[in-house]
Amino acid sequence: MKMEFTEISYDAFLEMFKEIIRKNGLKFTSQREAILQTLYENPEHFTSENLYLLVKEKYPEINIGIATVYRTLALLEENGLVSSISLGTQGKKFEIANKPHHDHLICEECGKIIEFENEKIESLQEEIAEANGFALTHHLMQLYGVCKACQQKR
Repeated sequence: MKMEFTEISYDAFLEMFKEIIRKNGLKFTSQREAILQTLYENPEHFTSENLYLLVKEKYPEINIGIATVYRTLALLEENGLVSSISLGTQGKKFEIANKPHHDHLICEECGKIIEFENEKIESLQEEIAEANGFALTHHLMQLYGVCKACQQKR
């Protein structure tokens, strides 16, 4: 299921998550809430490992394992609350899906991810879909290259 939505409050986001937990017959735990809140409060793109370390740092009182982070991210992604970018051997980076649609520039050297929005690209994609009799539901654009900082290091 793919959800398209713009910024929502943490409380609304939490309720959506709790409903997913209920539908899947799972328990709502402090570990899962810590993961959700950390994702919500940090607009960066996280690997599972980065997120795990940040949750442990932010919530030292909570006993959490990396497997819980993996499972929770998978559940969130399956239900459209987070999206991921595959970086090949570097794995996936996740971001919360509470922002308006955007695309990504990805540095192949340092892994930096730059988000961008472009109405011309969006319009062109819709035109291409329509010209081909295709009902566009969503898309993911990832442009790969070398960021300015890495170019200057060369």
